[in-house]
Amino acid sequence: MVKENDAKPGGVSGSASADKVAHLSAEQMWAADAASRMLGMQLLSVAPGASTLSMRVRADMINGWGLCHGGLISALADSAFAVACNTHGTITVGAGFDVTFLESARLDDQLVATARETAVRGRSGLYDVTVTRLVTTRRSWSSAGVAAASGAQIRLSVRHARGTPAI
Repeated sequence: MVKENDAKPGGVSGSASADKVAHLSAEQMWAADAASRMLGMQLLSVAPGASTLSMRVRADMINGWGLCHGGLISALADSAFAVACNTHGTITVGAGFDVTFLESARLDDQLVATARETAVRGRSGLYDVTVTRLVTTRRSWSSAGVAAASGAQIRLSVRHARGTPAI
């Protein structure tokens, strides 16, 4: 993926900061992520081991009950995880995740997924991703959780394998 000496224009040798590597890694991965773009996701912020993405719930994302399909909320969380776990300049992939929904998302809701690294052991790591639903009120936007293990948000614990995937 991105090596530290590639973090400067033209790959000039030298050591880049962790923030620079995180940004370059995210830019490289995000540029090739057609699935996230197709779903209208936007990369809002990135830092070493962390990222924030957003997605507006469109009409083609609604299930038979008039709610946002849970798989699409999970896709947003998975994309936030993917950006966060790839911020160290090494290609990493997910090994699995668990989702608990506490609340539904609806048409035109703005969803914001925040991923953060909580533990790394060798080639494996643990990330928590929280998806928050921003809802409109008569006066302004307010924040309401979509689902979670605790609280009123979606919460995903995502484990990933570090290193180049054997594809």
